Amino acid sequence: MNAAVSFLDTNNHIDNNPGELTSLIAELKRMKKNSEWLSTINDLHARLARALDVNSMIETFSVWLMPLLEHDLIGYNHLDRQRKHLFCSGHGPDRRGVIKVAEEAFNDPAKQHDGLCRHQNHFFVKSWSLGVRETSGRLLLVRKHRKIDTDETEMFDNVLEVLSEPLQRALDYEDLFDQVRQDSLTGLANRRVFDEQIPPLLASARRHGFPVTLCSMDLDKFKQVNDQLGHAEGDRVLRQVALTFAKMVRSSDILVRMGGDEFFLVLPYTDLQSAHCLGQRLCHAVDALDIFSKPGEKFGVSIGLVQWHPDLSKEEWIQKADELLYQAKKTGRCRVCMA
Repeated sequence: MNAAVSFLDTNNHIDNNPGELTSLIAELKRMKKNSEWLSTINDLHARLARALDVNSMIETFSVWLMPLLEHDLIGYNHLDRQRKHLFCSGHGPDRRGVIKVAEEAFNDPAKQHDGLCRHQNHFFVKSWSLGVRETSGRLLLVRKHRKIDTDETEMFDNVLEVLSEPLQRALDYEDLFDQVRQDSLTGLANRRVFDEQIPPLLASARRHGFPVTLCSMDLDKFKQVNDQLGHAEGDRVLRQVALTFAKMVRSSDILVRMGGDEFFLVLPYTDLQSAHCLGQRLCHAVDALDIFSKPGEKFGVSIGLVQWHPDLSKEEWIQKADELLYQAKKTGRCRVCMA
């Protein structure tokens, strides 16, 4: 009886005070809105938890964001590591246009001010600094024709905190992945990369009929460098040679330190004669370093070349290149031998 009276009293009080009813309705709407936003943020957390690498994370974030803030591209530029990750939802000329705008914005520090929405080639561009622990980066949003307004900017500011921690996890994963695949001394790819990339490359060459040539390279007189000048100097020489090689090859080539003073260079779309020309240039470049193992003996590189053909297994291909390498050493060193 008392509860019924209390309920009636409350209703009578609200009926007599319509302002309180309005406030109550507004509060319920606010709570519903907050609950919906919390559910949306939880969905973002769940999606990001399934993304391991930075590219996947940027794509995941873009797809989640699209219903809330329409856009053509989301990009992340890791300033310390000089890596750009772009996800664009467009196709054809529009895709090329928006990627060009994003690249220009990332490359021009004057276009990277927080809070400033720039108009560039029919696109609106806005960037945010995104510090992740000790590293730094910038997140870029690009949209065609329509400016990014204040409410959209405020919403985006709020979700950046959600992105920050998973993004650091993805960066840590990339670091670990790179360490496993990278030679710690020279920074070149290691044997693992060679073993991973060669089988699909040869399968593609078999299918499409393009030439692939292997250069097996071994440094001449390197043992004397270590013996006469010490291992610290030997390490410096290896880094210097690796840098020399890296500057002379294409991004599509596979340059690997296999171990010690042995390097492999795989040249897709390159026949034996073209590879021979490059091999000679590599020999001359190492010779020009003017490294002497001891007075009267000059440091160099010997190279064995074999063009792959479908009858050769990967192991046979490597063995033939090694045989030609040792032939180069026996016939005078600092030269190129080919089949």
